[in-house]
Amino acid sequence: MDDSKSPLKKKVLVAMSGGVDSSLAALLLKEADYAVTGVTMCLGIRQEGDHASCCGGDAIEDARRVCGQLGIPHFVFDFSHLMEERVIRKFTSEYLKGRTPNPCVDCNRYLKFGSLLEKSRGLGFDYLATGHYARIEYTGDDWHLLRPEDKNKDQTYFLYSMKKDDLSRVLFPLGNLSKADVRAQAIKAGLHVAQKAESQDICFVTSGNYRQFFEERNLVAAAGNIVDKEGRILGRHQGIIYYTIGQRSGLGISAKKPLYVLRFDVRSNSVLVGNKEDLFASELIVGDLNLLTDHFPEEVEAKIRYRKKPARCTLTREGGMLKVSFKEAQESITPGQAVVFYASDEVLGGGVIEDVIREE
Repeated sequence: MDDSKSPLKKKVLVAMSGGVDSSLAALLLKEADYAVTGVTMCLGIRQEGDHASCCGGDAIEDARRVCGQLGIPHFVFDFSHLMEERVIRKFTSEYLKGRTPNPCVDCNRYLKFGSLLEKSRGLGFDYLATGHYARIEYTGDDWHLLRPEDKNKDQTYFLYSMKKDDLSRVLFPLGNLSKADVRAQAIKAGLHVAQKAESQDICFVTSGNYRQFFEERNLVAAAGNIVDKEGRILGRHQGIIYYTIGQRSGLGISAKKPLYVLRFDVRSNSVLVGNKEDLFASELIVGDLNLLTDHFPEEVEAKIRYRKKPARCTLTREGGMLKVSFKEAQESITPGQAVVFYASDEVLGGGVIEDVIREE
């Protein structure tokens, strides 16, 4: 945790989800002599068989109990309308366009480091802190967003949209810790959430079933044709929103070789399938850019998915977009997903995949 000023009595608002990471973040900041206040965002998420709840399950109560243990104030802010407007509606509209969005990126962009950061300033806090595994450091007369010490927990892929001017107002207390360290310290401190399981998948798809989620929101998904690269009809699909690029199972068609979803044609309502090798491409176009530097190295690394290893590439300006050219072809590049650029541990920025350039 790096701070260029003395933390004594600096006021920090800690976003607390009720999990072990954000709870330990609050504890560490209190131990560092910050004036800490916890806040939980009410997101209006429905749980299976429950009425609408703020964060799902007992999240608010867990966060409140931790704040009681630490002797710090705890507030709940209603961000349910923002969650619906800025994250969930975009999620559904992108799927209807045959794209695969990343709602965790949008939640960080619009809620945590958008509205919540702005609200923290309005309330007189010096900093906003979260339990993300990432680092922010001031070196070379500038602020930098960096990968954490624990590369297995690296969450910078979801944070590339942070504004450069906001980095000096954000704290990531867990940046130099491993997950094992976090749990060990939480157990030692007696935090009741020390052994709480990590949240999985997308928080608002509470059943883990995309089809059920879309049906509950009355999204219309018309059936259409599954076609090969030559346009031959191989079968029928049940709606583009139920398929993802790279998908193999559940297509309901037979062939001599395994077939995979390559892309979607929304105009003809078709799902295009092909062989495994057809999934690979070496170039993509990225838009909706947020860049944290004005000067890119000649070669950088890029991640096209959260769990994907960074791959070497070069970047070329194309108007307001960038063309990304990989040294080695990448599998299942997916429009709508984020691509994030790195130079060693530094996050250079990123954007949204708009198109995939293939050699036909």
